[in-house]
Amino acid sequence: MKIAQITAFEVLDSRGRPTINARVFLKNGLSASALVPSGASTGSHEALELRDNNPQRFLGKGVLRAVANIREKIAPALKGFSVTDQEKIDRIMISLDGTANKNILGANAILAVSMACARLGAKANKEPLWLYLSRLAGLNPKKIIMPLPLVNILNGGKHAAGSTDIQEYLILAVGAADFPQAIRWSAEVFAHLGKILSQQGFQTTVGDEGGYAPPLKSNETPFKLILKAIRQAGLVPGREIALGIDAAATEFFTEGRYHLKTDNRILTTAELVTLYQKWARKYPLVSLEDHFAEDDWEGFRSLNQKMGQKIQNIGDDLYVTNTKRLEKGIKEKATNSILIKLNQIGSVSETLAAVALARKAGLTAVISHRSGETEDTFIADLAVGLGTGQIKTGSLSRSERIAKYNRLLEIENQNQGQTRLARFPFGGLRDKNGQK
Repeated sequence: MKIAQITAFEVLDSRGRPTINARVFLKNGLSASALVPSGASTGSHEALELRDNNPQRFLGKGVLRAVANIREKIAPALKGFSVTDQEKIDRIMISLDGTANKNILGANAILAVSMACARLGAKANKEPLWLYLSRLAGLNPKKIIMPLPLVNILNGGKHAAGSTDIQEYLILAVGAADFPQAIRWSAEVFAHLGKILSQQGFQTTVGDEGGYAPPLKSNETPFKLILKAIRQAGLVPGREIALGIDAAATEFFTEGRYHLKTDNRILTTAELVTLYQKWARKYPLVSLEDHFAEDDWEGFRSLNQKMGQKIQNIGDDLYVTNTKRLEKGIKEKATNSILIKLNQIGSVSETLAAVALARKAGLTAVISHRSGETEDTFIADLAVGLGTGQIKTGSLSRSERIAKYNRLLEIENQNQGQTRLARFPFGGLRDKNGQK
């Protein structure tokens, strides 16, 4: 199972920008590849995604330097090592880079090889990737936990210019009996929302992550439209379908204030806390992500103290899948959840460590895609293998998003009778009459 060769080349992500495809070969000829995604609203504390910055190619977005780093530096360093020794492989690459944020080799170069090695390790062991990742994490689940999907059905912010300040409005099929039903319910609500928008004169074009992107005049309007779509789908808001948001608040945070241009309001941290509380009382809003700026620890702490028993408070740019920042968040009780993105930290091993730390501290972990995605389905297996119970991988449109849902449906189908859909762990849900 020793690594014989590693190759790489440029491919395109869902926004038509270059990314990396890395392929690892064993001496017996067996091989596996992986493609890495790219974010739009990226946190400043993320590991570095190495770009060429050559304006003559892809407007400076090329990744030929990162590709060259794989071929010329990483490949020779890993040749001869066992592909199943994931932690050692990742440690060698991290040491070879030698910087805190992987700015020499590039997190995109390291991650592409790291993911390809994990996939090849599973292939060499003749087991599904999700099971291999579960073993890497030291888990031995008695039941296969299928993740509850947090489905982005309406886009704003950087994902849909001209729409709302809030970047994502999500639905959670909290009342579904199994994963296929959760997907069906979500797809039906998404379809009804499209009809409602069309009837109101909006175009039903979609944003980066596949959600509708209408030019709405209020950050609160999407809640009302989505509730209407839920009811038209024959489902009960708050009991069968709950709501979530990814505010990506760093994007509208300027000079110590939150500028909600759609609502023509400028808010302090305390005022934004109050606004979120108001929304959670008024709507079946049970999950908030990046609802304050990436270094507004006080905002996260305050809301978590006030609503942490009922509402999932997810840190994304706050933590960037980094255990050092997560340790601070745990100490300060800043959130009760972390978003997990492989390319924020840049290796499979470091990602597993972040999930393990969150689990030990009692935080939930939501496995997530990026806005610039590929057809690679690694995160679907990661969510199942680690039993995190939640996944966020976009809307029910655009094939780079659907690929992940289809992979999860495949895992469900291959393991009938051995799976269960994760339950949403927070108490802000509603009864059969829609009351909290």
